[in-house]
Amino acid sequence: MEKKSTEQLQEIASQVRRDILRMVHQVQSGHPGASLGCTEFFTALYFDQMKHDNSFNMEGKNEDLFFLSNGHISPVWYSVLSRSGYFPSSELKTFRKINSRLQGHPATEEHLPGIRIASGSLGQGLSVAIGAAQAKKIDGDDRFVYALMGDGEQEEGQIWEAAMYAAHWKVDNLIATIDLNRQQIDGPTEKIMDLIDLRAKYESFGWTVIDTENGNDMQSVVEGLEKAKSLAGKGKPVLNLLHTEMGFGVDFMVGTHKWHGIAPSDEQLADALAQLPETLGDY
Repeated sequence: MEKKSTEQLQEIASQVRRDILRMVHQVQSGHPGASLGCTEFFTALYFDQMKHDNSFNMEGKNEDLFFLSNGHISPVWYSVLSRSGYFPSSELKTFRKINSRLQGHPATEEHLPGIRIASGSLGQGLSVAIGAAQAKKIDGDDRFVYALMGDGEQEEGQIWEAAMYAAHWKVDNLIATIDLNRQQIDGPTEKIMDLIDLRAKYESFGWTVIDTENGNDMQSVVEGLEKAKSLAGKGKPVLNLLHTEMGFGVDFMVGTHKWHGIAPSDEQLADALAQLPETLGDY
């Protein structure tokens, strides 16, 4: 896919946020908070950083692959997949409806282009990404494998088994990202289960770690992903600590866990959409 300018990426992100809010609102169900917070990341990944083919082949040979571990933020992924040509954006109106391909958590049973695993049972995505990255090495495929996890998800023990494994086997074509918004469904992570120092933890496991300090600034996100790629291939898996704000882009949603899994009312939707320019056309 042709690379975009920062301004073009920002315009896409505005439309993606509108899509997220409208999808969740129309069925009064879903997870807008972290979806809004990760919009810059998904937009930069799919429209600037990854080599990928929207005609979609499940094996993804000679392409970069992406795996979403915290599958509940499906609205942002569905929007970006549709806006990058994997399926018509009109299909977004079926989100979470019976017999839709766009279920609350992404799955392969629906055969939605762009989806390679069922996700949402937290803790599993990193392991899958490692397996895919190792398969690429065996096949002589030099493309990257990306994975996104939530910060609350770091409470899962399987994450740390996978982290240890990836370092031991030098899975250095893997670029994992943690959405570090410091919020989870029941409150701030420091109160639910303090993450302490994730950089120190992953480095002690043998990873190369970078910080993207402003994960809601498009240029910073692009630069962070570029840096991560430059550090790959050196014998260690790479982790990108992406510092974001849950609910970013909507003033009454930003920075609180309360919008983790709550849909806006009609009035709240109108307020939110008024803050986000329609740039690609609403579905």
